[in-house]
Amino acid sequence: MTSITLAIDVASGDHGLATTIPAVLSAQQNFPTLKFILVGEKSQLDTYFQTQKIQLSDNVTLQYCTQTVEMGDLPSHALRNKKDSSMRVAINLVHEGKADAVVSSGNTGALMMTARFVLKMIAGIDRPAIIAALPTQSGKPVHMLDLGANVNCSAEQLLQFALMGSIACESIEQLKSPIVRLLNIGSEEIKGNDLVKAAAQLIQQNPQINYQGFIEADQIFHGETDVVVCDGFVGNSVLKASEGVARTMGKILKAEFNRSLLNKIRGLIARNVFKAAYQKLDPDVYNGSPLLGLKQIVIKSHGSANANAFYYAIKQAIVAVEQDLPSKIEQGLKSLH
Repeated sequence: MTSITLAIDVASGDHGLATTIPAVLSAQQNFPTLKFILVGEKSQLDTYFQTQKIQLSDNVTLQYCTQTVEMGDLPSHALRNKKDSSMRVAINLVHEGKADAVVSSGNTGALMMTARFVLKMIAGIDRPAIIAALPTQSGKPVHMLDLGANVNCSAEQLLQFALMGSIACESIEQLKSPIVRLLNIGSEEIKGNDLVKAAAQLIQQNPQINYQGFIEADQIFHGETDVVVCDGFVGNSVLKASEGVARTMGKILKAEFNRSLLNKIRGLIARNVFKAAYQKLDPDVYNGSPLLGLKQIVIKSHGSANANAFYYAIKQAIVAVEQDLPSKIEQGLKSLH
């Protein structure tokens, strides 16, 4: 791995330093050459390191700020009034070339708006889109976007998402001509609202996209599609629902196996099978989503991410830097024109 420096918005998310710092320490053990700039308020960082008795390595530096973007802050308020927040300072470090990417589990709207303002958009792209890999029954991940950055989208913007998703999937998964589908309430051409139908026409006319029509939500996890495109409202709802189902199924199975001694014995016999299945479906493993369309790399982690999940967001940042996703997308758009 080449020398990579990541700016970490350590104060972000629901759990702040209690999640982000342990994730950084884990990443240090597995990627010894990786460098970090931890951005947060001095009093919080000093107190945490003293309480936890943590000794930082030479690959970790601290960048102090005086503000934190709260999860309930309006994006416009954060942009105008929190210019010295951990989120803004971390993004500035990327803009200034002091870091290769920023990882944050903070307020999604504020992160998107601030990153768009500071880092700017790639020519031909209107808005950033959050993309993430999701598990499928075939074992091959499906990439879905947008997952929450844009609640309202135009048909042209869905076309841009399809282009970026296709290019990103080619780069990350090394796939040639990945299959792209639009999420809809039915697979037939007559189904859907005017927006989805208009987007389908635009995407279908684009020779750079291997468009294979509509896909229904229950088909997303079959593993027969590489990229699923939708607006952020729908995408985030699908993501949260699928995570909720996975966790609910785990709790139901655990409760059933604990219901009786016989069930406990059955559970012990099947333990390795369930453990392997859970590892494939574990939402933590799929945490960390690039904001595609920006000129530089921003990785969005779930706000409720635990330390293990935030660690995987860091891994996503490494992949995005190594693949140089913004340049790949920019080159793809240029070749189209």
